Amino acid sequence: MPVKPDSLLLRDVSAGYGETVVLDGVSLALEQGATVSILGRNGVGKTTLLASVLGHTTLHAGDIAFAGRSITGLRAFRRARLGIGYVPQEREIFPSLDVEENLTVASRRPRRGGWTADRVYALFPRLAERRHSMGNQLSGGEQQMLAVGRALMLNPSLLLLDEPLEGLAPVTVDRLLDALRRLRSEAGLAIVLVEQHARLALEFSPRAVVLNRGRIVYDGASGALLNDSERLASLIGVSGA
Repeated sequence: MPVKPDSLLLRDVSAGYGETVVLDGVSLALEQGATVSILGRNGVGKTTLLASVLGHTTLHAGDIAFAGRSITGLRAFRRARLGIGYVPQEREIFPSLDVEENLTVASRRPRRGGWTADRVYALFPRLAERRHSMGNQLSGGEQQMLAVGRALMLNPSLLLLDEPLEGLAPVTVDRLLDALRRLRSEAGLAIVLVEQHARLALEFSPRAVVLNRGRIVYDGASGALLNDSERLASLIGVSGA
């Protein structure tokens, strides 16, 4: 599978936790600036796929490459330095630090055009209003915006998001998706979105990957699933609403 530099490539990856194998022979390529949504029932390996890219799992077989080089043997912090940003499902912001401190503690020396706190505030104006509020004083939606902003402070070229829409009010979901669209179009970020809200994920990303029992059972156009509710239901067990 030929890919461009700064892309993500998984070749026949089998991975899990200790001796337990969760992913079984997964191959996936994502070019620079592209977007893919990862769908599937609970427990099929979606989060494990992200964790394997980050270096948080045991790799039993296969290879993972990023930015034109194998990262299989690299520790997690070195993968982050190469340009892999991560927004965990639990958000994991620092509750005793304020918004600005949460951003600056994660920052790297900004390159020209790189991410700064002011640039994050421009993307999420609500965070600018709350910049002196502690992490534990923020709403769920504000915490999610902060989690995304903190990941951006590492100046990634690939952003991994684990169920960022979970538990958010509809208006907050719309704002967050709008920000992600801006990141895709203006910043040129490659995005891997793991999401339970199937229809929102399919509308956001032109490409969808569906996992079942650790294997890819669909890799193709999102529109094909949006327009075929029966097939979508058979793959992930919901109508996508």
